[in-house]
Amino acid sequence: MDKKKTKIINPKGYKCFACGTANPIGLRLRFYRSGESVCTDITLGKYHVGWENIAHGGIISTILDEVMSWTILYFKRIFFVTRKMELKYIRPVLVGIPLTAKGEVIDGSEPPRIKAKAELRDQEGTLLARSTGEFVSLDKDELTSIPDGLKDEMFSIIGKLPPL
Repeated sequence: MDKKKTKIINPKGYKCFACGTANPIGLRLRFYRSGESVCTDITLGKYHVGWENIAHGGIISTILDEVMSWTILYFKRIFFVTRKMELKYIRPVLVGIPLTAKGEVIDGSEPPRIKAKAELRDQEGTLLARSTGEFVSLDKDELTSIPDGLKDEMFSIIGKLPPL
């Protein structure tokens, strides 16, 4: 497997809680390709807790949803939304330790429904949580509540991705 890391640049200025560069309280996740996966590295802090020193489950869910989403964006080159997600918490996720989330498209996934899986591991490689998700591709004309300029900007992200 190719262990080279190919950096994926996040678009500037968006307020997405997970990957936005303009959200002062967001996670600001950064992604890279490693083989047939897209990954992100993060160390959660004291403002990400549920119980003392343990990350909130919603934050873990957000990280796994986002890494699956960037995996689909990178490998399928389409725009989409999350339809459903199943998540299993395996071990407590402690704050203050380096974590890696890894996403992969599940074989045979084709638009309009795409399936992906993700896992979250600590620096020793211990599996902490895993998820699967189903996503639905969207065309520009299906996004009726979004202004045309913003739609164009959203879809231009695909053209700025590094080559496969």
